Amino acid sequence: MKPLRSLLSWVSLLALSRTVCLSASQSVCAGTENKLSSLSDLEQQYRTLRKYYENCEVVMGNLEITSIEHNRDLSFLRSIREVTGYVLVALNQFEYLPLENLRIIRGTKLYEDRSALAIFLNYKKDGSFGLRRLGLKNLTEILNGGVYVGQNRFLCYANTIQWEDIDRNPIASNFSVVPKNSSTDCGQCHKSCGNRCWGPSADECQSLTKVVCAEQCDGRCYGRSVSECCHRECAGGCSGPKDTDCFACMNFNDSGACVTQCPQTSVYNPATFQMETNRDGKYTYGAFCVKKCPHNFVVDISSCVRACPSPKMEVEENGIKTCKPCTDICPKACDGIGTGSLMYAQTVDSSNIDKFINCTKINGNLIFLVTGIHGETLIRLRDFISEMRIFTFYALSIITPTSPQGREKRHGWL
Repeated sequence: MKPLRSLLSWVSLLALSRTVCLSASQSVCAGTENKLSSLSDLEQQYRTLRKYYENCEVVMGNLEITSIEHNRDLSFLRSIREVTGYVLVALNQFEYLPLENLRIIRGTKLYEDRSALAIFLNYKKDGSFGLRRLGLKNLTEILNGGVYVGQNRFLCYANTIQWEDIDRNPIASNFSVVPKNSSTDCGQCHKSCGNRCWGPSADECQSLTKVVCAEQCDGRCYGRSVSECCHRECAGGCSGPKDTDCFACMNFNDSGACVTQCPQTSVYNPATFQMETNRDGKYTYGAFCVKKCPHNFVVDISSCVRACPSPKMEVEENGIKTCKPCTDICPKACDGIGTGSLMYAQTVDSSNIDKFINCTKINGNLIFLVTGIHGETLIRLRDFISEMRIFTFYALSIITPTSPQGREKRHGWL
């Protein structure tokens, strides 16, 4: 076991050496793709959720809130205002979902290939704990995908929402399955809400930004008049007619203005018949235009990507990591545990170790179960580690069977 422990300790040190870079406070955070899978330790499940999303404004990926107990403080979720993938809320026991500032769900990925918003089975069997109200009072846009809200024993007010107003294309999405109130103890909407509300208070009325618009409006509006249409690049509504008045952007956010595309990094000069660098050019990063790609992303032409497409390789020029055509055999980027071809794998073991042969970069997580690595598999693991030159996995976990519960986890976050 000593060679393995020495090897894994070395990998752990490399992983932890980059913790500071990732832990810096940022408004953009990565989502998850665990669906209904959760940690057996519910305390750790909550801590992981909080670590991922505290102070986060934009979730690049899916927001999955599952298996959270009734007494947990979820106020840190109030900072989230945009999710690029889907939102999944399932198997929880808390009463209130405090996503009060969530404005838009883009639905670039859908839960079960159907739902951009899925909320179900949020109650404790044979108990009185469960989801009672959706705190989604600012949600006004789902760009792609449907809505599924069901099997929530105590939930109120979900059926008072006009989901057709929120969904960009409800017909194409086959958009909603929302039953009537599950509980018989639900109150009424405040009289100022017109029977459309997220809760009983006057500040919980649903804001309608589509079905009330004049026919001439191309999308959303901020009033019923023909002169109160939002700019066509707006998503989720607006406070005025300009592209800087949008609550969210349909395509890209360029320093507060909603645009169809980001300023190109190169422009054509008709005087010289040459492409020249555009000083005002920006890179596309999700739905944002940025002057510099975030850490662990590389530049491919004018976009920020997680890994270079084939047949390109990552090269650093003037402090900027870019994708360039390979001059020989390209370096090999491999999926980590929980991503791509290893989406459903739990650990690195004898069944998947060969997938890491000749890898120079890992996109995802590395999780080792000590008892699952021995003999020839250990030799292949050493070869895999020796070939790696770029460590870009997100989390490294080493699991050993030494704790009273049967195993001990040690994590290194990149």
